[in-house]
Amino acid sequence: MLVSAVTLGCALLLGQVEIPEAAVPQAPAEAPAEVPTDAPVKALTEALKQPRAEAWAVQLAVPDAGSPRQSPDQRVLCLTLPPTPAVPSGQWRAQCDETKKECLVAPAWELDSEGHETGQPLDRVSMCLEVMPAELARDYRLVPAIAEAPPGWFRDERGRVLQYNFDLHRRIRVGGAWAPRWLRETEGRDDRVRVDFGVDLEWPGDPGQLHRMTLLDTELYLGDASSFEATLLRYDFRSERDEPLFRVTTFYGKPRRFDVFANLGFWLEVLHAEQVRREDVKADFLALGSTHVTLDLWHSRDLVSYVRVRAGPTVERDRTNGFFTLVPAAALEGDLTLDRNGFHHVLFGAEAQKVLLAERVEGRPLRPERLRLRAGYEVIALAINDQPVSLTLDGRGTWRDDLANAPAGWEWSAQAGLRFSLWAPARRNAPMAHGGKE
Repeated sequence: MLVSAVTLGCALLLGQVEIPEAAVPQAPAEAPAEVPTDAPVKALTEALKQPRAEAWAVQLAVPDAGSPRQSPDQRVLCLTLPPTPAVPSGQWRAQCDETKKECLVAPAWELDSEGHETGQPLDRVSMCLEVMPAELARDYRLVPAIAEAPPGWFRDERGRVLQYNFDLHRRIRVGGAWAPRWLRETEGRDDRVRVDFGVDLEWPGDPGQLHRMTLLDTELYLGDASSFEATLLRYDFRSERDEPLFRVTTFYGKPRRFDVFANLGFWLEVLHAEQVRREDVKADFLALGSTHVTLDLWHSRDLVSYVRVRAGPTVERDRTNGFFTLVPAAALEGDLTLDRNGFHHVLFGAEAQKVLLAERVEGRPLRPERLRLRAGYEVIALAINDQPVSLTLDGRGTWRDDLANAPAGWEWSAQAGLRFSLWAPARRNAPMAHGGKE
């Protein structure tokens, strides 16, 4: 009875449960790709998944003394590279050659003695108005270089610039010298010092022309027999003619032609004052104006150096005796710059003057005469803040008989000193610097 009841209960329970349909077998899923087990491949895969910390990890060295130099005539591009210990700003100046696919790259800031960037920007460089993208620079070979410098200037491997070419015809000068004097009539010596200053200007005109001007040219002699000589303005115009003045043909052997040129110019002096002291005699002269015609016997191609003659009249005031005179003069003189950088400069000259229309003065001739000789040499010794300091050597001789109650005779002076030029730019034909002073 009990067994029948259990059997009936199980049958009722199974009747309430649904029998599931047969499951349809599904296609097996594709197995995932196996990750490479090789270590370098794993590292490369992980690196590609991570963002790059730096777009371009180039480490460019700073230039040295043997590095090439950029040209001042080519375009300069601003270039920003990844920072380095020497150039943490990453700022460079680039000049690129498209054909060679090469860029000369220089730091945009000066470097210290250890080759590290300072806070001082490069001096005397052109501004880089265009930017070179770093992505474009990857296509070029980058060569460390020294930044450009203008003509007459030199830049070292640290980016510092210095001037090595000077024009002594364009400057403001102040100098001093020991200037003793000897008189032939006396066996003594006048111990004097000279203080001189002036402004020299020079500029080219039309082709084959040159203008030169000197302002406030002054020499003060202090000590025994103090005196002075000063000129307010001196102007000099020189030219070179294309057509010869006349032609000379010789017929000894093969006919030959010689062209003779007349390279004429004009020389003007305004307000030249002179005080003369000889023993106890003192005289003052004031030349109101002088006009001379000049003829070059030789000159350099740029007309700066020359050997010439000049002649013309001067209206002079004899301030000691109170009358005007006419003083014709003639001179042979030279002005030579001996090197292309303007370091060596030579002056020489001989001038003769005759005093006319003078009133009779007791103790001197009616028509006095003067003869002046001079030879000088100036060489630049060093520069302070690119302003040259030069050594000057000068020898002078003067013969005159225009001083009343003073015997006619020679006086000689030997002068040696220093001269400081406050402004002396590079010469107009100054060369480019390639590796140092030329």
